[in-house]
Amino acid sequence: MNALSEMLILNKLLSTLVLACSLIFLAGVVNAQSEQQVRSELQKKIGPNTKIKSVSQSPISGLYEVLVGNEVFYTDANSKYLIQGEIIEIATGKNITEQKQADLNRIKWTELNLSNALKAVRGNGSRQLAIFSDPNCGYCKRLEKSLQQLDNVTVYTYLIPILSADSAQKSKQIWCAADPQKAYVDWMINGIAPSGKSDCSTPLDKNMAFAKTYGITGTPTIFFTDGSRFPGAVQITDIEKKFSSLK
Repeated sequence: MNALSEMLILNKLLSTLVLACSLIFLAGVVNAQSEQQVRSELQKKIGPNTKIKSVSQSPISGLYEVLVGNEVFYTDANSKYLIQGEIIEIATGKNITEQKQADLNRIKWTELNLSNALKAVRGNGSRQLAIFSDPNCGYCKRLEKSLQQLDNVTVYTYLIPILSADSAQKSKQIWCAADPQKAYVDWMINGIAPSGKSDCSTPLDKNMAFAKTYGITGTPTIFFTDGSRFPGAVQITDIEKKFSSLK
């Protein structure tokens, strides 16, 4: 093969590479435009009060993933339908929607201000979790009783009085007690209502602001050190299982 032939082959390869790169770039531009068009059209239809966080291609052709707050929806290319459901990859059994939801609900543990929480240490305290709780929440009381079974754990409890004015009063009295953690346990487990002062400085407003920022709308809500969120009165077996996965 002479030098001219080699040059022609090289030029052909370079031309093919440039064309391929151009097609990839153009495809990306088209996809971006399409996603923006879907978002714009869908936003018009659902109204300005419901803000769309993002629209992106889903693993299914012609179906788009729509993020509204911390919720996952799907829509078609014409924004005619809004679909609420789960996409599961059959080959692997992976629940794509569930994974996306978990990622949306995740926080950074370092974003928690531990000084704004009640602190309970059992055993060596090596395992950590944070709980957002309302003192008048029945499920929170159930969870607190279950948590007594855990050993070698540090529990940070953030009081967020979201249920009633009495919740705010009890939260203040618990925080202002000589031993806030004991006052909390006395009420949640033993039914001994807090009765002390309620005019001390508390972190309740900061806790409520944090809850609003991160979409914590119900109690109890548990967070682990990897940022994952478990809503509701989670079973101790599930908490232990999660702790094991963090090792």
